Amino acid sequence: MTSRRTMKTRLDRQQLQRAARLLREARETVALTGAGISTPSGIPDFRSSDSGLWRRYDPMKVASLTAFRYDPQAFYAWIRPMAKTILDAAPNAAHYALATLEEHGLLAGIITQNIDDLHRRAGSRRVYEIHGHLRTATCIRCFQQEATEKLLPEFIESGEVPRCPKCGGVLKPDVVLFGEQLPYQVVAEAEALIARSDLVLVVGSSLEVTPAALFPVTALNAGAQLIIINRDPTYLDERAAAIFRQDVALVLPKLVEEVLRGQEEG
Repeated sequence: MTSRRTMKTRLDRQQLQRAARLLREARETVALTGAGISTPSGIPDFRSSDSGLWRRYDPMKVASLTAFRYDPQAFYAWIRPMAKTILDAAPNAAHYALATLEEHGLLAGIITQNIDDLHRRAGSRRVYEIHGHLRTATCIRCFQQEATEKLLPEFIESGEVPRCPKCGGVLKPDVVLFGEQLPYQVVAEAEALIARSDLVLVVGSSLEVTPAALFPVTALNAGAQLIIINRDPTYLDERAAAIFRQDVALVLPKLVEEVLRGQEEG
């Protein structure tokens, strides 16, 4: 008798081969990643029904630009444990699998909604972080930008609001808060990449947050194919050529292995 655990982790061989063939034959593939690719690294997502951060916090009270300007201390109190989790996290097998695809010329770039820097740490080079990152912070008074390599560990240790060394103003991490514009140049480059692609690989994204949720539609309407690797259903499932509902850290390494084996055999 097959156990429930076996059922959850068994990959559909036919789906795997179909997805591998699409990756080998694609002219230009782009990956779109969300929080689900980093949950195996211990970083909680924002919207899942059981552990999502927005089930416990009101985003407009802790993670909006208005809330930050009025009460940066509350923002930093909220983000402190998350910052520690991100700093302590390591890339998982899914991150490394995407880096391997890029290394073999099979992935043109990664568009990510994540701020954890795990794609870059795994070795990916063409990463478009449309929601920003924690590597730098900008003073809200004089707009001086500072690297956070030392600031972040010091903040995690002390809990004190980071201040600009130039004017003493509050430093805001270069992540996109609610009510804040996305980084124009990064989004423009991501849109250009999507427009050129003929295969989109969605990994760990619920496709609920725009504009990222609309990127695959642009590609699909131009004739591209779609592969989705996500535990929960998305609104684009019916348009996908292959769908995997298992853990991304299980699926992606197997998929990359199948792709590279096919290349060697071909």
